[in-house]
Amino acid sequence: MSRAFADISFTPSVKAAQSLYGSREANRGFEQVEEKRDSLLAQDMEFIAARDSFYQATISENGWPYVQHRGGPAGFLKILDNKTIAYADFSGNAQYLSVGNLFASDRVSLILMDYARRRRMKIWGHAKIVHEEDDVRLIARLEMPGYRARVERAIVITVEAVEWNCPQHITPRFSETEVQGLLAKLLAEKHQLEEQLTQKTAPAKPTSLGNGPLELIITGVRQLSPRIRAYELRDPAGKDLPAVSAGAHLRVPVLLADGQAATRPYSISSAGGQTDCYEIAVLAEPGGRGGSMAVHDLYALGMHLHCDFPRNDFALHAHIEHAAPAVLIAGGIGITAIKPMAAQLSAQGRPYTLHYAGHTLNTMAYRTELQMQLGASLHLYAADQQQRMDIHSIMKEAGQDSLFYICGPASMIAAALNAAAALGIDPQRVRFERFAVQKSNQDEEIRVELARSKKVIHVRADQTILQAVRAHGVVAQAECETGNCGTCAVKLLGGQALHRDAVLTEAERKDRICICVSRAQEGELVLDL
Repeated sequence: MSRAFADISFTPSVKAAQSLYGSREANRGFEQVEEKRDSLLAQDMEFIAARDSFYQATISENGWPYVQHRGGPAGFLKILDNKTIAYADFSGNAQYLSVGNLFASDRVSLILMDYARRRRMKIWGHAKIVHEEDDVRLIARLEMPGYRARVERAIVITVEAVEWNCPQHITPRFSETEVQGLLAKLLAEKHQLEEQLTQKTAPAKPTSLGNGPLELIITGVRQLSPRIRAYELRDPAGKDLPAVSAGAHLRVPVLLADGQAATRPYSISSAGGQTDCYEIAVLAEPGGRGGSMAVHDLYALGMHLHCDFPRNDFALHAHIEHAAPAVLIAGGIGITAIKPMAAQLSAQGRPYTLHYAGHTLNTMAYRTELQMQLGASLHLYAADQQQRMDIHSIMKEAGQDSLFYICGPASMIAAALNAAAALGIDPQRVRFERFAVQKSNQDEEIRVELARSKKVIHVRADQTILQAVRAHGVVAQAECETGNCGTCAVKLLGGQALHRDAVLTEAERKDRICICVSRAQEGELVLDL
């Protein structure tokens, strides 16, 4: 306890009470200590600067005390020097109780609390009211950033005594900010423990997948965009890989989340380039069939993949005149099939333009690389910048003699096919590849009779015929499962098909159907399965 505190607080009546209750001798020593403590030390200033409130007592002319709670951002009670503190005073409720009391008596007492750490500081002093016209700089110094009310006056307190109390009987309380800080620390520790637990309990990632005839090893992984990752695949012995042309895809093995082994086709985005390396780029689709997420979760450097040999169901025209200009149209991840076409056309010296649409420039895979390589031949359309690709205008400007290649979402392909039909463009000059099964909100459950298997199955609206056939234990061949290759085509014995593939000719569609995408027009089909 400090001598200044005792000098102020131990009045004759207080000393009389001490004598009456037997504590006078114990308290007499505080009046004789050398440390006066009538100014602020470094630890006092640090404590004051961290407080966002305090209690202030003043005395009225009639002798009644008034205790006011003052609050603001941390540090609103400013330290002017080791003997002086001050704060900005606003109109508040305009009763002016504390201010009025200070007109009568300049004596004040402050209690500053740190409930979280159970600390309490008391200050006694003389207060002075300072208006703006008296000291403009002081008023400016006391203003609170973010609080727009006008400062009416400053209350400047000359410190006469400082005293710290023991923490007994202070109940710990925490502000919202303090609670958030504690929670952030706990959540960080929880996350770290969960990560450690996951690492200990998670099954080891496989080092090899698939049973296909082409063995490849992952030698490179790079992030093309927040959701698109590219994988570099090479022969384990460093040999050249089977030659591929633009539009080719590679069916790679995946291990789905339920433990089921499956395969998924991905365009070889490096087709026509290096002979000792394939690159595929995979878009993570949390709402998809699970293949892309399995690739992102499991594929790692050094993993061996036993794949099928590459296949091309989306090749550039070879039988149409060499000088015909090509129009390449890509949407989103569809650029992986279109990019190698641009490279092959450039190498052949053939004229072309590439139109590439995406949600944002930053999410468009290979954008920077294409800008550097293609220059004016590349046209970008970013949806977030209100840049809309007008496919009808693009195809109209290109003319009927051009060749068109489209890979993107179903809406983009539909727009291109509709534009081609409206402009009288020969369907043989338009090639497209889907990377997802074409569906419609109008799809309904259909009945399918499997003639050779002597089974009748019902195909749900959200299910393909291929999926339903396999679910009933009937073997059915398939490759792309998006209607691009024709591997799943079977003989149509009865019913009218709603064709959604990109491979069958009009003649073939009379008695064949691609069961990976197509359905029935009127609810019932008979198939040679």
